[in-house]
Amino acid sequence: MTAPRSPARAPRPGTEAPNMAKEDECLLFQRTLELAGRRWSGAILYAGVAGARRFVEYRRYVRGISDRLLTQRLRELERQGFITREVVPTMPVQIRYTPTSAGAELVAALQPLGTWGRKHHDVLDAEPT
Repeated sequence: MTAPRSPARAPRPGTEAPNMAKEDECLLFQRTLELAGRRWSGAILYAGVAGARRFVEYRRYVRGISDRLLTQRLRELERQGFITREVVPTMPVQIRYTPTSAGAELVAALQPLGTWGRKHHDVLDAEPT
């Protein structure tokens, strides 16, 4: 014969949900940072918000990126819903990349990082030890 089980205790109201909410928030925060922090993605989105529309304009804004990588990142950002791609039937054909509202909102959310960078440029320029 087995010993009777003690009744399962229900969590007290307000004790378990906040921890789960914090874990969910942490996961969302991490996913957002990884997306925005992917090399060149933030700079490309910023360029779009600043007015770049054509490939050469993005290349001018985002110094140091190769054409191949710029093409790859623009395609990724389009798939993720941060940029729209429009083909303009002219001679020659023009392709315009425009930030979506989600892309513009992400750049707006990242603006404090730019402010922090201007304030702490000495930290950004320091050599790693």
